[in-house]
Amino acid sequence: MTVFWGAVLAAGVLLVASPWLWPATGRVEAPARDGRIARLLQEAGYAHAPAGRPGTVAMLLGAVCASVAWIVTGLPAVTLVATAAGSAAPFVWLRSRARRLRRSRRALWSDVCDLLVSAVRAGMSLPDAVTALAVSGPPALRPAFVQFGGDMAASGHFDSSALRLKAALADPVPDRIIETLRMARHVGGTELTSVLRALSASVRADATLRAEVEARQSWVRGAAIVGVVAPWVVLGLLAIRPEGAAAYASPAGVVVVIVGAVVSVVAYRLTIRVGRLPEPQRWFG
Repeated sequence: MTVFWGAVLAAGVLLVASPWLWPATGRVEAPARDGRIARLLQEAGYAHAPAGRPGTVAMLLGAVCASVAWIVTGLPAVTLVATAAGSAAPFVWLRSRARRLRRSRRALWSDVCDLLVSAVRAGMSLPDAVTALAVSGPPALRPAFVQFGGDMAASGHFDSSALRLKAALADPVPDRIIETLRMARHVGGTELTSVLRALSASVRADATLRAEVEARQSWVRGAAIVGVVAPWVVLGLLAIRPEGAAAYASPAGVVVVIVGAVVSVVAYRLTIRVGRLPEPQRWFG
């Protein structure tokens, strides 16, 4: 017993002294990965969610998909493909949600610019003009401006509150709007209303053009999804039968399943890439 408690005490002392005995070294890969996940969460509307949550969900979903695939088919190759698909599903869903949010908000930013122009011309200060959007702004964007108002009331610092607002909105257009407001706040200028008015016209024209093109190209995504899902539905139906399971359990069957999975992913990505309009980058994000 004495040896046990001595070992526990030694382990405790070692853990307490570990930050000094083994200082953390600069790691490059993990921060970059966490930064990408945090940015994806911001763009999907989950700016305050922990960066490790998508990874946890991916592991759980991968385990569930692997279990279901193994119970239904009993094929290691199909189980491996199901594990990869389940693990990638949360990240695919987050990217899809980010695109839907960006698309739904695209037509609202011109209204935000017009409201800011009206507020500035009425003599309101920039913090008050942005805070007023919590009441007069588009309903879908009001929670972010309510949070900005709370930040301003708590800190009184426009720059830090504007940066948090930019992280919450996570879109290239509000990035430009907020950077314009920050520049005007720092150096002043009489051209703010003209710049916002020109930005509003540009955003409105871009949103109209993109909506028309995306409506005409919506069949591309539908065709890509059907082309990827249909073969795997057929594979699942064949693998349920004993002779089909025996065929896909052979070495040649495993190669067919793995190659089919790679071809499906590559073909889907190419089809979506060809039919997708280039999205503006967040240069000020």
